[in-house]
Amino acid sequence: MAKKEQTVEERLRALYDLQLIDSRIDEIRNVRGELPLEVRDLEDEVAGLNIRLEKLVSSLQVIDNDIVSKKNLIEESKSLMKKYAEQQKNVRNNREFNSLTKEIEFQELEIQLADKHIKEYKSQIEQKKEVISETKERLKERENHLKHKKSELDAILAETEKEEQALISKSEDYKEQIEERLVAAYDRIRKNVKNGLAVVAIERGASGGSFFTIPPQIQVEIASRKKVITDEHSGRILVDAVLAEEQKEKMAKLFSKF
Repeated sequence: MAKKEQTVEERLRALYDLQLIDSRIDEIRNVRGELPLEVRDLEDEVAGLNIRLEKLVSSLQVIDNDIVSKKNLIEESKSLMKKYAEQQKNVRNNREFNSLTKEIEFQELEIQLADKHIKEYKSQIEQKKEVISETKERLKERENHLKHKKSELDAILAETEKEEQALISKSEDYKEQIEERLVAAYDRIRKNVKNGLAVVAIERGASGGSFFTIPPQIQVEIASRKKVITDEHSGRILVDAVLAEEQKEKMAKLFSKF
């Protein structure tokens, strides 16, 4: 369906209404501030700590298995030493006796090496247990912080989400009523100026948020509402103070319903 042809004044009023709606959405999002990002960062940190904890616990199990393996090796070496000692009683010559003696000495070295490794593993276990304890403390602290921040965010969302969605819908409705050329210009200006203010009223002889004075003749043209005029310094669309005040009162009544 074709858009209804609007007068310049109607366009200016619609654009200023749209600005008031979008500025209200900006305010709501500013109240949330960095909270959503903080919550996301905390969630990532908690997930990372959980993964680290899992890996640490898993590495403990690996070390435990290594200790069991070394203990089994010690028992095997002891068993072999006992067997070789028995065999020495039945040797036929010194060469066989010396050969078995070397085997017994080798098994003794295997036991010493295995004992050394077990001590090293136990030391690693103590170190890892300390790191696990520290990680658990850090995880608990981060989880509590995350819970607090989520609660804070949920409370803000509960207060503002319904209004924000209603305003977003209303913003889209207003854009549908304004010609695409003006909406495109409005969106472009909003992205390029401070605070997202694309449509501003004249305040004390200057455009809102600017220190550059607007010549009296231009101010008269703006007040006549015969054409869309932009600030040559900021590119913002300008409206007169009376129109702005009228639209603020109108939109304040709309906002009070949300």
